[in-house]
Amino acid sequence: MAAVLALLSSLLWGTADFGGGLVTRRLPALAVVAWSQAAALVLVGAVALLSGASDAPSGWLPWAVMAGVAGPLGLVLFYTALSTGTMGVVSPIAALGGVVPVVAGLLSGERPSVLQWLGMAVALGGAVLASGPELSGGTKARAVVLAAFAGLCFGVCVYGIARGAESSSVMTLVGMRVVSVGLAVVLGLALRTTGGVSRADLPALAAVGLADAGANILFGLAASRDEMVSIVSVLGTLYPVATVLLARYVLGERMLAVQRAGVGVAMAGVVLLAVG
Repeated sequence: MAAVLALLSSLLWGTADFGGGLVTRRLPALAVVAWSQAAALVLVGAVALLSGASDAPSGWLPWAVMAGVAGPLGLVLFYTALSTGTMGVVSPIAALGGVVPVVAGLLSGERPSVLQWLGMAVALGGAVLASGPELSGGTKARAVVLAAFAGLCFGVCVYGIARGAESSSVMTLVGMRVVSVGLAVVLGLALRTTGGVSRADLPALAAVGLADAGANILFGLAASRDEMVSIVSVLGTLYPVATVLLARYVLGERMLAVQRAGVGVAMAGVVLLAVG
């Protein structure tokens, strides 16, 4: 069940990334993150109230703060990269952030089996494989660097959510959104701007935020059901597969044979993790 929830979270994350990348082509990345995170806060806040999660022990708090800082920073970097680079290249590079929770899990004492190790390596390799032949092409170096740093931030964020979920997955997400929205409000006041967002932009921004929040909720549930943070995190970071496919079939971006193979390799890694 944990693996299914983690995979569903990666599907929603990939969809949110695709939508956020499109909106960022006409709005500043910071504005997209701020407004979409506000929409996400409404959703997770409602879930917290309805579920009574606010009574949970406060062990989630430091992890929520860590995720609340790393997540929005990663999104700003990621959306900026998407607005200037090829979506099918930028997204797989950011997936390398999945290495962060794997390393953190090992340092905390996790010991995956040989088959699980193989599954993680294959899954991550498949997610990144799509970008290989195009890195020497038209993608700007700046977009590649931004995507790499975004991936690092995403890895820290995912690990924070997973660790916070040990106390309360819902309250971890509430705390994370409160921190991210608070930072956005401070920046907005300091810069005296709402990012040029109009009323017509709000539905798209809300959709991005709700998809992102839904992914967070599913991932938090997955992490709370599985002792192996490293494995669940790798499954959650397969979102580039969804982003690449959406870019191919919605935007008509070129998808080479090796990119199609990458999708298959990623799915093979998922199978190995499931049977391991």
